[in-house]
Amino acid sequence: MAEIGIPALVTIFVWWFSTGLILLLDGLRRDTFGRSMAGATALLVLALYGLGAVAEDTSVAGAYLGFLCGLAVWGWIELAFLTGFVTGPRRVPCPPGLVGFPRVMAALGTILWHEIAILTGAGLILGMTHGAENQVGAWTFMILWVMRQSTKLNIFLGARNTGEVFLPDHLRYLGSYFRTRPMNLLFPFSVMGSTLFCAWLFHHALLPGATPFQVTAASLLGTLAALAVLEHWFLMMPLPIEALWRWSMERRTGTQAPPPRMAAWESGLSAPCDADRLGRLLQEVAEGVYGQVETLRGTLRSATGWVQFDLADGRARLMPVMVAGNQAPRVVAVGTTRDLARLRAALEACLRPAVA
Repeated sequence: MAEIGIPALVTIFVWWFSTGLILLLDGLRRDTFGRSMAGATALLVLALYGLGAVAEDTSVAGAYLGFLCGLAVWGWIELAFLTGFVTGPRRVPCPPGLVGFPRVMAALGTILWHEIAILTGAGLILGMTHGAENQVGAWTFMILWVMRQSTKLNIFLGARNTGEVFLPDHLRYLGSYFRTRPMNLLFPFSVMGSTLFCAWLFHHALLPGATPFQVTAASLLGTLAALAVLEHWFLMMPLPIEALWRWSMERRTGTQAPPPRMAAWESGLSAPCDADRLGRLLQEVAEGVYGQVETLRGTLRSATGWVQFDLADGRARLMPVMVAGNQAPRVVAVGTTRDLARLRAALEACLRPAVA
C-alpha cells in the first residue's frame, strides 16, 4: 500500500505546510507583501513552465511534479488575494441589514478580481495541458477551485466556523459578509458530492492493472479531495481549527495571544429588543466592560420600530431607522473570541423575551 500511502502523506504535508506559509506571509507587515508576491510570481512562472514540461510525462515523478505545479499556481492566486493585491472593487464591510440579492452582489464585489484570476489560471492550465497524457496539474487546480467555491458558498450561507480568524487585518471587513450558523441547506449536498468524488478517485487508485502513474495520480488527487471534505466538516465543528497552523499564526501576529476575530450574528435576534437596555449595553462595551471589543454595529427591531447602532473609537450611537420589509436583524462585532461570546450573551439579554 506504499504506492497509495506515500502520495497521501505527501499531499497532507504539502497542504498543511503551504497553507501555513501563506498564512504567515499575509500576516506580516504590508511592506513585505511586494517581496512575497515577487517570490511567488517567480514560482508561478516555474510552475507554468513545469506544467508544460511534464504534460506528456506519465512517470511517477511526472505525477508529483504536475501536482506540485498545479498547487503552486493556486498558491499564487491565494497569496495575491490574502495580501490584498487581487481582491475586488469593494473593500468595505457589509452594511448592517443587507439581505437577498443586494447582499450577494455586495459580497461578489469584494472578491471579483480574485474570481477572475482563478478563471484566468484555469484557462492557462487547461490550455497548456489540453489533450496531454499528464492531467494531474489541471485536476489539482480544478479540485481546489471547485472545493473552494463550495466553501465560500457555505460560509456565505452560514457556518459555525467561518474562518474569519484566518483573515489578516487588511481583509477583516470580509468577515462581515459571513454568517455564523450551526448549519445551512447547502452543506449536506456539498459533503455528499465531494465524498463521492473522493471515493471515485481512490477507486481508480485501486483498480487492477492501474499503472504506477495512475495509482500515484489518483492517490494525490484523492487525498486532496479528502482534505477538502475535512475542511468542509471543519466549517460546522466547534473546534479551534487555527491550532493546526499555530506555528504560523503566532509568528504572523508576533504574540501567542489569539488574533481578534469578526463575528456576524443573525439567528436568534428576531425578537424586539429593549432599546434602553441596548443603549446601556453599548455604553458598557465602550467602557471596556466586555473586554477587547473593537467595533460593534447592527440593526435590530425594537418595540417601536427598527434601531441602528454602532460603536467605534469608544463612541456609541443608537438611532431609529427605516428599513425595507424583508429586513433581517444583523449584528457585526470585532474582538477576541472569548469577549465576543460574552457580548453575544449580553446582547440576547436585551431582547424582550429574554428579559420577561
